[in-house]
Amino acid sequence: MASTSTANLRPLSSSVSNPSLSANPKPTQKTHLPVFLNHQQKLCFLSEKQTLTPQTQRGDFSVLANNPISEFFTTNNESPDDGLSSFDDDDKPREECGVVGIYGDTEASRLCYLALHALQHRGQEGAGMVAVNNKVLQSVTGVGLVSDVFSESKLDQLAGDMAIGHVRYSTAGSSMLKNVQPFVAGYRFGSVGVAHNGNLVNYKTLRVMLEDNGSIFNTSSDTEVVLHLIAISKARPFFLRIVDACEKLEGAYSMVFVTEDKLVAVRDPYGFRPLVMGRRSNGAVVFASETCALDLIEATYEREVYPGEVLVVDKDGVQSLCLMPHPEPKQCIFEHIYFALPNSVVFGRSVYESRRAFGEILAIEAPVECDVVIAVPDSGVVAALGYAAKAGVPFQQGLIRSHYVGRTFIEPSQKIRDFGVKLKLSPVRAVLEGKRVVVVDDSIVRGTTSSKIVRLLKEAGAKEVHMRIASPPIIGSCYYGVDTPSSEELISNRMNVEEIREFIGCDSLAFLPFNSLNKLLGNDSPNFCYACFSGNYPVKPRELKVKRVGDFVDDGLNGSIDSIDGGWVKGLRNPNENEDDVVAYKTAKSQH
Repeated sequence: MASTSTANLRPLSSSVSNPSLSANPKPTQKTHLPVFLNHQQKLCFLSEKQTLTPQTQRGDFSVLANNPISEFFTTNNESPDDGLSSFDDDDKPREECGVVGIYGDTEASRLCYLALHALQHRGQEGAGMVAVNNKVLQSVTGVGLVSDVFSESKLDQLAGDMAIGHVRYSTAGSSMLKNVQPFVAGYRFGSVGVAHNGNLVNYKTLRVMLEDNGSIFNTSSDTEVVLHLIAISKARPFFLRIVDACEKLEGAYSMVFVTEDKLVAVRDPYGFRPLVMGRRSNGAVVFASETCALDLIEATYEREVYPGEVLVVDKDGVQSLCLMPHPEPKQCIFEHIYFALPNSVVFGRSVYESRRAFGEILAIEAPVECDVVIAVPDSGVVAALGYAAKAGVPFQQGLIRSHYVGRTFIEPSQKIRDFGVKLKLSPVRAVLEGKRVVVVDDSIVRGTTSSKIVRLLKEAGAKEVHMRIASPPIIGSCYYGVDTPSSEELISNRMNVEEIREFIGCDSLAFLPFNSLNKLLGNDSPNFCYACFSGNYPVKPRELKVKRVGDFVDDGLNGSIDSIDGGWVKGLRNPNENEDDVVAYKTAKSQH
């Protein structure tokens, strides 16, 4: 465990700027926030006795710990084809979940409920909440949408001024209530609840170690190991137990914790999964996966939780510590392409502006003579607007999406071709008939849904159908918390663009050029993860978990523990691993 001494901290140079906060905390509170010497390098903190000028920061700073962590491995998260009932998912990667945390509002549980509604797009098959009232943690979890899980009477059970919440997506099979987060556990000094977005890739190793030492697990979720690690930690005070536990974690994670008197937010050093901080006018602090959740509950966005940062909120205000500094964040680019809502700000960038720019680039680099531009709703709409504006062609709603169809339905006894697509997408013949149509979608994964959409448009009278995809071709599975098929199932990994065009049946096909995407992101480009486009993974693992066709990883809602590793293959240590980095890490570790 690292020392909590601040004796060796360097003072902050006057040339270093700090992200400003837009809402004033209560006068009795202290706000302790980290200062980045370089956002792509590491955190540097001021000691408790040092202060910043009002132009850069309102409060004083302190550091509580500075703990490097070991290198990370890849993860595996798999999804089988759900068939007709999930047509819109088989060509889309799936983000696993969304988290919320609120401190300092008497309506915390109801605000958390609303925030979870705003994050419903990140998970639809399980939801839960933990609230703290008189130092007692009370929990409500359930299978289904947020509105299905929580009622007025259940929210009445969740009194208190602190709450955390979670929405979850299930990869396959039936949901199991016992695995719906947040998880709550008691240990010798109290109780703790946790909600987790991401995947821990060393879950099995940690679980075996814990079970060998007497731990008993109630779920098959990787998140449960975090609670066990906290319980066995000898660190003091409590939030250092979280630091101690996170030093043992490998993978992608954004987590919120709640105890009898504290709310804690933590993000992995690569920052794969998003997590933002905001504040309501009454001083209440809010954490959420996306800013759209802050908007709904009238919380002002302040900043991201930085990669490798732990934020502790209690009666004394907000304190920050550097958990695991890392030289370069690797944020998931698919948050801007597909996962996040357009009205969110993710990784400091407007999702709407990103998607509109993607469409404009396609219009410039892949123009085609056309009469109308349409989108595959909903995620392709903003990119289609950008394409239409730049091309000078009208945008119209050529496909209408039904929002009232669940993941299951009664299939007609007589097979109807493309029934699943028709159930959710209806073509508008008046827009399409006799027209040369450009249809913009965010991505193509397997290609099966795209081929059905092209056929649907041509059957509705479209003269030509030109597909424009607002992302580069996906050639590799994600190992950092996103549910994607195996590489063998990715159509761009098996076919070139012309072969994909023939498979889909469209008249022309173009993807967003990877170089253009990098150019658009500018100086932020190195901070994003593009592994699914390039096959170059930012974390060079010593053990590679390889996805195989049809395999899936339990996401905490279903499946047995055996299913998690059944499709994984142990790989060799990367022979090109930089030994200097290893030596530097061990040296830094020994200094703490």
